[in-house]
Amino acid sequence: MSTDSAQGALEPRRHALSGPAMGARWSAVFFAVGGVDEGALTRRLQGTLDRVERQMSTWRPDSDLEQLNAAPLGTWVAIPCELMGVLAAALEIGRLSGGAFDIGVGDLVQAWGFGCGTRVPDGGRIAALAGRPSFEPPKTLQLDPAGCRARRLAPLRLDLSGIAKGFGVDDLAREMTEAGFSAWLVGIDGEMRAAGTKPDGRPWVVAHEAPVPGVREVLGVLELSGAAVATSGSYRHQVEVAGRRLSHTMDPSRGAPLENDLAAVTVLSDTCMAADAWATALLVRGAQDGPALARRLGLAALFVGSDGEVVATWP
Repeated sequence: MSTDSAQGALEPRRHALSGPAMGARWSAVFFAVGGVDEGALTRRLQGTLDRVERQMSTWRPDSDLEQLNAAPLGTWVAIPCELMGVLAAALEIGRLSGGAFDIGVGDLVQAWGFGCGTRVPDGGRIAALAGRPSFEPPKTLQLDPAGCRARRLAPLRLDLSGIAKGFGVDDLAREMTEAGFSAWLVGIDGEMRAAGTKPDGRPWVVAHEAPVPGVREVLGVLELSGAAVATSGSYRHQVEVAGRRLSHTMDPSRGAPLENDLAAVTVLSDTCMAADAWATALLVRGAQDGPALARRLGLAALFVGSDGEVVATWP
């Protein structure tokens, strides 16, 4: 083998893998020297996300989450320990956000046409939910971490759409690390997590999308290394009611789709699960309370107002 050929064989080669996940696409980009069994790694990554969906999907009636939703009130239900961890994290972020992050809005999501099935708001169902109880754990949901079981105490449908995707990205990160890779960029749609740097020493670059409905437009770029990023916005998934475009994000305080002065919030964190949930929570808190809460808790976030103004909070 010539010197040039030997040197070329030792140079890192870029690999890009992808597959379906949670109504979107997952991706993994990394560089490696020598051969990589892309098929085996793809199956491994796909398998971990399939497991997350089997546990946390609201679109699969046989998921562990939906089994908990379907169980009679007051009945303890055995759940996977991974799901227990996500539920516990969701409740803690809900507490810290003053209820802005609320996993008890599943019935509202369905009624407004954002859940599984019809995409049309159900006026009768919306009206019936007007007097729904507030989601106040442990009054409405109790967890038994030691026994990996949970029970609902109020007729509220749990929905983990604001945190499960981030957890899935963290699972991709864990699999890449366990497979022996130290530098990679993994993600599901706009939720991303990166480790290490590219071979030239530069960090991974992620586009920061402009919150423009129906258009994929870049507002800026973020450089990632050893961090995760997630964005929540009111501009992608919408329904039209009486000529108004309504966001898929629910405002727990109003029991209706969110309508405030923010278009999107992007959060950077150590884990994608935290970034995912906090992006939703801060979006719900709005252009005034959101940045104030982020500064108080030391959260790194970018707030894009409906008028295009950008506010950043950095610890």
